Amino acid sequence: MGLGLRALGRFAGSDLVDKLGIRKQSEAVVYRATRDGFRAVGAANRTFKQVSTNGKKPARLKPSGSGVFDLTPSDEQQMLGEAFGEFGAERLRPNALKADAAAQAPPELLAEAAELGLTMLGVPEDLGGAVSERSSVTAVLAAEALSHGDMGLAAAALAPAGVATALSLWGDAEQQETYLPALIGEDVAVAALAIHEPRPLFDPFELETTARIDGADYVLSGVKSFVPRATEAELLVVAARIAGHGPGLFLVETKSDGVLAKAAPGMGVRAAAVGEVLLEEVRVPARALLGDGSPAVYADAVRRARLAWCALAIGTGKAVLDYVIPYVNERVAFGEPISHRQSVAFAVSNIAIELEGMRLATLRAASRADMEKEFAREVALARHLCSEKGAWIGSEGVQLLGGHGYIKEHPVERWYRDLRAVGVVEGALLV
Repeated sequence: MGLGLRALGRFAGSDLVDKLGIRKQSEAVVYRATRDGFRAVGAANRTFKQVSTNGKKPARLKPSGSGVFDLTPSDEQQMLGEAFGEFGAERLRPNALKADAAAQAPPELLAEAAELGLTMLGVPEDLGGAVSERSSVTAVLAAEALSHGDMGLAAAALAPAGVATALSLWGDAEQQETYLPALIGEDVAVAALAIHEPRPLFDPFELETTARIDGADYVLSGVKSFVPRATEAELLVVAARIAGHGPGLFLVETKSDGVLAKAAPGMGVRAAAVGEVLLEEVRVPARALLGDGSPAVYADAVRRARLAWCALAIGTGKAVLDYVIPYVNERVAFGEPISHRQSVAFAVSNIAIELEGMRLATLRAASRADMEKEFAREVALARHLCSEKGAWIGSEGVQLLGGHGYIKEHPVERWYRDLRAVGVVEGALLV
């Protein structure tokens, strides 16, 4: 399809079109081909009431941590980790295969996940949240625990929490009071961070989605991909390149004119119901810009999104390890368990070793973010480990199960497909 669209685009832009006198017809063909499959977002029926704050300052979480690198979880973090872990094991894992096949998370399951208070973990108590201090570490632990059940379902459940966190970190008072109530109440709005774009070697700092200034508004145009629950989303934080300025983040209500979406399931993370969002001259007010369009805010968002995917990789990698250990101990070949063979034992131990490295690197980056220290280098290291070693862990899991690793009777093939996303996807989630 991409090659076909490219050919159509070149034809529409050639001089031959003008010589033949079919300029308008050719442009219509290109437009229809580009728009094919996109529809108005199905769940875009919520109204976000604009609030006037009269100069009120936004609520912000205080930095957390003592300044000392310590990964010992607090009692609260331990309790939350156990609660999310139990939910992942008891509710996500049993529903994962069916959700993967359908490329859709069961609505009732997502409602249960919302009841756990995921969206409240990054929101100040003053705004109805559950915390008084910023804690990316807590969000990482929650994502890790949920993805131990299933990465796709975890991504679907965590996407609105990323938008709530973005509003807490960078939203002004008006943005917070307009949108946060819908994200922390009983009926949590479907929301996600839309950064990724459908092209090879995507660089989040070289966006093709644009935002041009038109009077007191911005007009957004472009296509976003790998957006969780795209066809039912109600609120998106969209990354776009502002003319003459650089990349910025915009709050976009999907009921706005020109917002269309279509399902685009991929190889992995299918239960997140990812899709593409087409922005056709979408007009948003100037107040929709997050963080005043600061380049530092955008860079911070990209890094925090990468940390979120690292957390999912750790939880899914741990699921692989916990599955293969009993398998190799119980699987008998040539009269003895295959774990008695040195190559098998070493492969399992190497998975455990790499997981520890991934986890330590991710938590270190999250800890520095909480202390408001520079964490770009730490995020880069964590992402490299989690993308490379995460995919390797998935591959090793399939290999250790032999023929069983290649069939859907065992979940390892699904985890392998999910882990491949970690080094590819930008955005979608945020901690």
